[in-house]
Amino acid sequence: MTDFSARRIMMVDKQVRPSDVTKFPIIAAMLAVPREDYVPEAMREAAYMGGNLDLAQGRVMLEARTLAKMLESLDIQPVERVLHLACGIGYGTAVIAELCAFVTGIEEDGALAASAQAQLAARGTQRAEVRQRALSAAGKDVYDVILIEGGVEEVGADLLAQLAEGGRIAAVFMQGALGTVKMGTKVNGRVSWRFAFNASAPVLPSFAARRGFTL
Repeated sequence: MTDFSARRIMMVDKQVRPSDVTKFPIIAAMLAVPREDYVPEAMREAAYMGGNLDLAQGRVMLEARTLAKMLESLDIQPVERVLHLACGIGYGTAVIAELCAFVTGIEEDGALAASAQAQLAARGTQRAEVRQRALSAAGKDVYDVILIEGGVEEVGADLLAQLAEGGRIAAVFMQGALGTVKMGTKVNGRVSWRFAFNASAPVLPSFAARRGFTL
């Protein structure tokens, strides 16, 4: 029988800690959440390998290093509400639930959303929910933190309007095959972005740049 708990410790020690992730709540959350439960059954053995993990066509679970460093940059507090877009089967949502007051995962793929809801329920996670809807659909709730788990080329004003004043947002911005994680902070109603670190992920169609017709 595979000892996934040992692999979880190794993931944290070999992938997360060496990437300058120092906040104890993040380390503890990644040690607590069984990553193997949030991947397709056939991929459980690959759950703790480095690199992004394919969940469906064009969709990935971000590698542990990338997710952990995004969480480090966002500095989620126990009283905050979080929006987790493109949550897949819910691993990131489960990790975030260990850090915040409540996290809402949004997933447009019906099969992934159903799996995420089932896994979070089976784990007894109280501070999380998953909603199935288009990622581009504008929500009415306001959040202290927004994390997009996938590549983006642009982030629209409707989503930024859901970020509270003083709130933070993180996403993997892609330019061709190259990507960088940027973190935005909302001050006086405007979001200012800064470079955080290099990473890559497939661009989510809802966050692809609109390209005009050219001859």
